[in-house]
Amino acid sequence: MSNNAESMSDEMLELIAQRFRLLSDPMRLKILHQLQSGEKSVTELVENTGASQPNVSKHLSTLRTHGLVKRRQEGNMAFFSIAAPFIFDVCNTVCDSMKSEWEQRSSLLGS
Repeated sequence: MSNNAESMSDEMLELIAQRFRLLSDPMRLKILHQLQSGEKSVTELVENTGASQPNVSKHLSTLRTHGLVKRRQEGNMAFFSIAAPFIFDVCNTVCDSMKSEWEQRSSLLGS
């Protein structure tokens, strides 16, 4: 962490930890990945993730409560989109790091 961590209150550090816990669930990551390309309905998210509608709805509710996605109602359809685009900066940093680590491990195993 940066030097800013020294000046952060315990409450702020807990909020940051809470944000990281949100990203620790593979299904939530899958939903966020689907929304990266634009707004989607719950039905589209169910089809694209292979998860059940109640499961997708539960995760969307959690993501919405914590400000990562936003909801738009159109008739009886609910559409979700990203409310916090910075989340992809975090994901890309972690994914790039993991990809490099995976490639290194694979090349060692292949030798």
